[in-house]
Amino acid sequence: MSDNKESLESTFELIERAREGDQDSLERLMARHLGPLRRFVSGRLPHWARDLSDTDDLVQETLLRTFKRIEDIEIRGVGALQAYLRQAVMNRLRDELRRKGRAPAVVEIEGGGLDLVAEGSPLEEAMGREAFERYQTALTRLRPEEREAIIARVEMDYSYAELAEILGKPTPDAARKAAQRALLRLAEEMKT
Repeated sequence: MSDNKESLESTFELIERAREGDQDSLERLMARHLGPLRRFVSGRLPHWARDLSDTDDLVQETLLRTFKRIEDIEIRGVGALQAYLRQAVMNRLRDELRRKGRAPAVVEIEGGGLDLVAEGSPLEEAMGREAFERYQTALTRLRPEEREAIIARVEMDYSYAELAEILGKPTPDAARKAAQRALLRLAEEMKT
């Protein structure tokens, strides 16, 4: 997202206009959330599921379905739409993965022995399984705003300008500071 005034339109304003039938506002909401949600999903899919050629289509389809019912969505606070969309996309992916069934485990043959390869998501692999589990647990112990700041910045790669809007902060610098404080709290929680 660029830093110009038009791109920083409030999500609330776009939702209201989309509810009134403004197609342009609906398309801007889609554009605003499509890329970050794709990154979020790809960072969480295990290797065996990443070859689903339609993952991007699933994200887009989920957004379309969600925004078709935009008049039914109650946005209760800053970051609520982002959290709602993340959950909707993850639910849709889980349903699709269950429908397709898990792909068989990959077997590597080396020196005559068989080793099953169990691989996690890219985020899990980067952190290591144990650290990833501590990360997930620690996230649940954070305040909602802290959790949103971390997920938006670290997992979804939002800019500080985008994060400012999500968190209701006056400036990108204020959002950066909020994200830094949240990361410090996360690190403390991961130690316990």
